[in-house]
Amino acid sequence: EVQIVESGGGLVQTGESLRLSCAASGFTFDDYVIGWFRQAPGKEREGVSAINNHDGSTYYADFVKGRFTISSDNAKNTVYLQMNSLKPEDTAVYYCAVGQPPFSAYYLTFWYNYWGQGTQVTVSS
Repeated sequence: EVQIVESGGGLVQTGESLRLSCAASGFTFDDYVIGWFRQAPGKEREGVSAINNHDGSTYYADFVKGRFTISSDNAKNTVYLQMNSLKPEDTAVYYCAVGQPPFSAYYLTFWYNYWGQGTQVTVSS
């Protein structure tokens, strides 16, 4: 059974940092892409970042480039999203997902089969 558990969300002020964790189990971690997505109230879920645990390739949405860093600890079956210089517009529920998208589709929800329950990130101004 695939299990995905996100943690690390919270309430911070503009400019502060958070590190999200995604602990996964029930599948061969190295064979999959782990993606981070977010969904703000009234908006569609959007791709934030992703990492391919097999070849290490990564994806970042333009709106987080230079601020967020994704990393993977394959020994712990855990992916991290370090979020720096947070802005109020980063406020959303952040979801971790597992799939096997092609590189050009890392940001598309369609390609991800398993999802966590989400963790709330709130950035106050």
